[in-house]
Amino acid sequence: MQRLVRFVVEADGGSRGNPGPAGYGAVVLDPATGETLAERAEYIGVATNNVAEYKGLIAGLKAARELAPDAVVQVRMDSKLVVEQMSGRWKIKHPDMKPLAAEAATILPRAQVTYEWIPRERNKHADRLANEAMDAGKRGKQWEPSASSAALDTSAARALATPPAGLPGDAAKGAAAVRAALAFTSRTPATAPAREEAGADALFAEPGATAPGHVPAPAAAQAQAPTATPGWGPDMGTPATFVLLRHGETALTPQKRFSGSGGADPELSPAGRRQASAVAEALAARGTVQTIVSSPLRRCRETAQAVADRLGLEVTVEEGLREVDFGAWEGLTFAEVKERFPDDLQAWLDSPKAAPTGGGESFTAATRRISATRDRLLAVHAGRTVLLVTHVTPVKMLVRLALGAPPESLFRMELSAASLSAVAYYADGNASVRLLNDTSHLR
Repeated sequence: MQRLVRFVVEADGGSRGNPGPAGYGAVVLDPATGETLAERAEYIGVATNNVAEYKGLIAGLKAARELAPDAVVQVRMDSKLVVEQMSGRWKIKHPDMKPLAAEAATILPRAQVTYEWIPRERNKHADRLANEAMDAGKRGKQWEPSASSAALDTSAARALATPPAGLPGDAAKGAAAVRAALAFTSRTPATAPAREEAGADALFAEPGATAPGHVPAPAAAQAQAPTATPGWGPDMGTPATFVLLRHGETALTPQKRFSGSGGADPELSPAGRRQASAVAEALAARGTVQTIVSSPLRRCRETAQAVADRLGLEVTVEEGLREVDFGAWEGLTFAEVKERFPDDLQAWLDSPKAAPTGGGESFTAATRRISATRDRLLAVHAGRTVLLVTHVTPVKMLVRLALGAPPESLFRMELSAASLSAVAYYADGNASVRLLNDTSHLR
């Protein structure tokens, strides 16, 4: 399998007057070696700082696309405005910014690009290029690569490859990025143990933050856990984090009725809409969600849209995140099913291969579907934080598979309406459960 290509793009822009004579600079780096792969700079006439910064971003992304259109790109800028707007956490209100942000968003698929704010002293290469462009404009000329004297300030790039000694946290992240860039070729099973995250705050850790642990976890592509020896595993860099949101309440939820994908498609109740609003506010305050993917069922799409409206993101619908089809049990309570279909219910409780009465979906079949969905999403969203808005069974299955727990564990998890859970998936194929059934935002 072809190796995944990764680039770092650093971009900057400046205006001597704001607005005034302006220029931008951008550089594409190899994250493993810090080598400069491409430079771009241009004098753009009279403009604001923000316009110049966006122009630099656009030039850097285009340069990365020219090198490898399938590359995964980490954009690093000292413009908090551009980083937050392009990450979807801040809305874009200024009319000059909207078309530039829209252009930047279409250069590479959103799933391939992440954004990170860095202090100005770590963005010296792009800053020097921008100043060279402005200097050229002052002379009535355009920037020429052959005339550039912008020596690479390797501190930023080397922080990825060989971070300074004595900073164990930064060193772990730096070494991880290099290993991920060099070794991430496919999500194959591995025997290395996964990481253990403690507490609800782990869900909302800054991108790139990892913590080595000692709990063996299953390979992401496997329904059962591989053999693993407990111990301290290697730091494999920024994981893909799936934040798992169960939809808000419907009229059926308080009555604890079976509500899958084979019966009615109920909307959120007034209580469910309030829950969706509350979780949207909580996720906006944390500011780490980059992408939203929803089950096709109405209650999930409504919950997802409430979050998307708050975060300024779009919702992608994924059929594989639908709830199990409960067949003839749809709309019934557990007691009613036990009264009408006692043998079928007992078989369902005893074996994941048993399906609900009337052609419902077994847990075994659902596991295959949800596992395939998980792997497909991981392939697209490597290293990103993705909100999956789904149902009780998919959330429990993703947690069960991450833990390597037996099928009967599905009956031993509580999962409230509008609750948050989270699983991190690492480049070595392992997973770590970070959160389960958090409802603190509803209190």
